[in-house]
This record gives sequence, C-alpha cells and structure tokens, in this order.
Amino acid sequence: MAMITRTTWTIGGLSREADCKIETIRYYEHIGLLPDPPRTAGGHRIYALEQVKRLTFIRRCRELGFTVDEIRELLTLVDGGHYTCEEVREVVVRHLKEVRQRLKSLRAMEKALGKVAGVCSGGTVPECPFIDTLYAQR
Repeated sequence: MAMITRTTWTIGGLSREADCKIETIRYYEHIGLLPDPPRTAGGHRIYALEQVKRLTFIRRCRELGFTVDEIRELLTLVDGGHYTCEEVREVVVRHLKEVRQRLKSLRAMEKALGKVAGVCSGGTVPECPFIDTLYAQR
C-alpha cells in the first residue's frame, strides 16, 4: 500500500500540522519570519512542507525562549545557506547567558517573596505587611 503524503496545506492545516495558532501564523507572516505564501485564485493561502518546517522551527525556538530578533538572526543564517555551526553557537550562547541572568533575577525574586510570605500572618484583618511595603515611600 502506498503512503499518502501531504504536499500543501491551508492556513488551518498548517496550524494543525505545526501546532501553532492561526493568529500566530499571520503574525509571523506580518513581521517577516514566514514569507507570504502563494494564494489560490480565490485568495486562500497555500503552504508547502517548507513552511511547515519553518513554522515548527520558529515554534521550537519560541519554546526555548528565543526572542523574535534572535529567531530572525538564526533564520537569516539558515536562509543564506552558508552558515557555520560556530555562527549558530554564538547566537545560542548569547541567549543562554540571558537565560542564566533571568534565572538569577528570578531566584532573587523568589527569596524576597519568601521573606515577605514569612512575615505575613495571613490574618483576617485588612492589614498586610506585604501591601504596606509596596505602598511605602522610600
């Protein structure tokens, strides 16, 4: 029995295939991460396997916390076809440094919130040291 494969998708099909919302696909087209697809005579977008792969790449980059600009930078390397692993590594290492800095900030935030939660009695009166601290002038 021959295997049936898809060669084109509508925007809804692309959405399902790449596990990405239609609004997000339109947004990525608008900002240039996805090229404008060809359209049928009736104006419907038609996507090929290359767009499925590209959208999946973008979605996975977003899941790893890459910014739109970082994704654009990676796609520029890939689209040129002459990228090196070192060039990609530079983008990834820079992003990793930013992630580590955010984690450091989140740990400090966690520690501060833990202290505030420890001071809060959780009583039923409308007084709370946390709220008072946030309203306090320095």
